[in-house]
Amino acid sequence: MTSALPTTELPDAGVPDVDRNTRHVTLATLALAMGGFAIGTTEFVTMGLLPEMADGVGVSIPTAGHLISAYAIGVVVGAPLIAVLAARLPRRGLLLALMVAFAVGNAASALAGSFGLLVAARFFAGLPHGAFFGVASLVAASMVAPSRRGRAVSMVMLGLPIANIVGVPAATWMGQQLGWRSAYWAVSVLGVLTIALVAAFVPSVPGDRAATGRRELKAFANAQVWLTLLVGAIGFGGMFAMYSYIAPTVTDVTGLPSSSIPWFLLAFGLGGTVGTFVGGRLADWSVLRSMVVGSAGMGLMLALFTVTAHQPLAAWTTVFLVALIASVLVVSLQMRLMHVAGDAQTLGAAMNHASLNVANALGAWLGGLVIAAGWGYTAPSWVGAGLSFGGLLVLAASVLLHRRTAPAASTTA
Repeated sequence: MTSALPTTELPDAGVPDVDRNTRHVTLATLALAMGGFAIGTTEFVTMGLLPEMADGVGVSIPTAGHLISAYAIGVVVGAPLIAVLAARLPRRGLLLALMVAFAVGNAASALAGSFGLLVAARFFAGLPHGAFFGVASLVAASMVAPSRRGRAVSMVMLGLPIANIVGVPAATWMGQQLGWRSAYWAVSVLGVLTIALVAAFVPSVPGDRAATGRRELKAFANAQVWLTLLVGAIGFGGMFAMYSYIAPTVTDVTGLPSSSIPWFLLAFGLGGTVGTFVGGRLADWSVLRSMVVGSAGMGLMLALFTVTAHQPLAAWTTVFLVALIASVLVVSLQMRLMHVAGDAQTLGAAMNHASLNVANALGAWLGGLVIAAGWGYTAPSWVGAGLSFGGLLVLAASVLLHRRTAPAASTTA
């Protein structure tokens, strides 16, 4: 039987190889994952502290949701801009510079004295996000054999779900007890710690000396790049539509006190951790199949959450499953873009997080609209389910194009 999808899709040989000593690889990967931990904490703690931040700067909760969108827009702007301008730079030095900017942006968030300044600070803090994950993924892929690159990239991504297990609940608790600004001071410290770890353990990896802005931008001439970006931007927006408003959903729909919110953030982190491990292995098997599983599964789980949100244990379990399936999708999207971008490795790797943060902005905005319209806090999950299945339709178009243009990639199932 002939499969319509390849069983293995990996970044091409354009990823340079470096020292594959097991100890060096482990320490370097941990350093890169620490950066992901810091980024994940700052990205998601805003959602856990949204009511406190709204009260602190004198705006409504739906208006405070624009802080989530501001960060996301920063990622969308920063990822392609930095990737195009910095593709030739040594990758360790670029990672260090990105973390410096990250630490400064979060310190500025903690110091912001008005809603407008806070919006600007969140935008600035988001600028290095996509480029850091893109460059870190390329460095991780360069340290292992081609057949293990999916797992290597997933280990870098592991910082995100671990942030939701440890960093986000801890920072949310800190923000509730000491004021929301303390959470961003803590994230800034994590950024400084990442700088030290990257400097100590990540090997020197040259940039792409042949890269030019024109060559990097040629990736956008590839229809599969655009389709993959749309799968992330539309489909992953479903998760953000629900999760952006998890704090008021827990208190107003599930009927639990605000002290229970960190437990739901923990569920999201645990699910994401399991999903990242699973996603790495699935990506080494078949990237496109993993994307189908992630897109369809997330839509179903978001629809289910509109029912389970009313019961504490069922709601907690559904949040766990949403995060698990979402992480499978994240890893497969990262690998897909690294593959279809061709020579534009830096841009392709970075644009995954630009796409996901378009999803962040879109999901938070649409979720805020239905809440402001008076449809309640389960309405964003219905929006999310619709977005997930919209992403699945785009993925279907990508698969059809793949079958027409890459028949040699098909293998016997």
